[in-house]
Amino acid sequence: MTRGRLITVTRVFTSLLADEAGHTASALGGRAAGAGAAARRAEAARMALERLGPFWVKVGQIMSTRSDFVPLHMRKEFEKLHDEVGVAPFSIFEPQLEAELGQGWRRMFREVHTAEPLGSASLAQVYRVVLANGQHGVLKLQRPDIREMVLADMRLFRRGARVVRRCAPRFNAVIDIEAMLNVVFEAMEAELDFTVEAANMEQGRRLAERFESISVPQVYLATPKVLVQSQAPGCSIRDVGKGGLPDDQRLAIGRDLLRFMYHGYYLERMFHADPHPGNIFVQKGEQATLIDWGLVGRVDRPTSRDALRILMHVAGNDGSGAARAWLELGRATPWADIAGFCGDIAALVPKLTDASLDQLNFGVTLTSVMKCSARRGIKTSPMISLLARSFSTLEGSIRCIAPELTVTEVLREDICDIMCHLVGETISHTKAASDVLEAIAIAHSAPEQLRSIVRDVANRDLSIQISRAPPSVPGAMAPVLPLAAGLGLVALILHHRRKMQGNR
Repeated sequence: MTRGRLITVTRVFTSLLADEAGHTASALGGRAAGAGAAARRAEAARMALERLGPFWVKVGQIMSTRSDFVPLHMRKEFEKLHDEVGVAPFSIFEPQLEAELGQGWRRMFREVHTAEPLGSASLAQVYRVVLANGQHGVLKLQRPDIREMVLADMRLFRRGARVVRRCAPRFNAVIDIEAMLNVVFEAMEAELDFTVEAANMEQGRRLAERFESISVPQVYLATPKVLVQSQAPGCSIRDVGKGGLPDDQRLAIGRDLLRFMYHGYYLERMFHADPHPGNIFVQKGEQATLIDWGLVGRVDRPTSRDALRILMHVAGNDGSGAARAWLELGRATPWADIAGFCGDIAALVPKLTDASLDQLNFGVTLTSVMKCSARRGIKTSPMISLLARSFSTLEGSIRCIAPELTVTEVLREDICDIMCHLVGETISHTKAASDVLEAIAIAHSAPEQLRSIVRDVANRDLSIQISRAPPSVPGAMAPVLPLAAGLGLVALILHHRRKMQGNR
């Protein structure tokens, strides 16, 4: 499959290059002006990605957020990338249904509206159904052989990323292509297994229960290639527009969408990575429904924490703090201009603090920060690409119905709830046990480290680097603090256990 896919990819890009060579020759002959040449090239590149299928579309969509190495005219064109293809006859999906659900699959449904699918994408096709118990739902069917094609594309991209790493080490030090692609791979592999999408949807449903205006479809049945779920009422948030809903409902939906995603980014650490208007359905008097949970991002605790710190510093008009948090989220290369980067962010943050969605595109601004970061030699965390795409896409969706909302204002309204969850998480038994184990490991390794120092002294092979300890931590006490903290946590756990036993 990989060899055949390589031939297909080569053919598409050869055609693209040949077309570009023809236009270049015409320009040299004076028959073509250069004003629209960049736009034409970008459009041709977008169409090539769409022809190559879902994986290339997803990579192009991620690239639309990367102002650090993708030019503006390309980013604008890549923002138009969509994953829609022509409708395939239902007959090509029937073998999938029989293989996944058995020969009696028709008995599971009263009706399957096969004549007109609800949607057709390169990964799957969607149909309206009525289940055997009378419930209305949606049937999602994976296209035959699409998994093998996507996995082959991933293998090709991995090879290309390794070539970039070898041939352009300085570029790779700032823009880690392989790490960025791995984030896309991990997120997209879930789209190839509908049982994973179903699990994502159930996690999203639990999160949505905290918000009055948000819902997530219910899963009725899931196999790797077949998914049956409840149908979302209404239409796309784009189609209903600002005037299609009462003011109180549209503002409530806008606020809850932002809060829902904030909780996903910073508390659940699992977020919908593609909340574009076509994936958010609204109807007068109903909750907004967030559909299509195949592309989901997951972040670890430190990345989530640093991302929240950045947004909090922006909300507080603290450019210096935002720059420091960004530096902790990424990594400075040996040639980094940290002072220049801090100056860039200090000039940018005051423009963001109180701007509404109709005054400023925060997603575009985030990509501008990434551009400043790359220009100043600061490596950006690979997860930022997916976070940036998710946030900028969400912002565009909310702008359809509630452009007057302010991103930072909604964060200020919800920050107490978020912080309470984070504090509870910090003092949990699991976190305490983790800290204790780390302290024990430090204590266990201390004798061996001391012996190593003694050997170095005996061999006259000891060099000491002296650095200034943080002002609040005396240098001599710094090595002791992890152990002291660990012992304190042990004492708290033992005290809590005795208290619980006393209450029984």
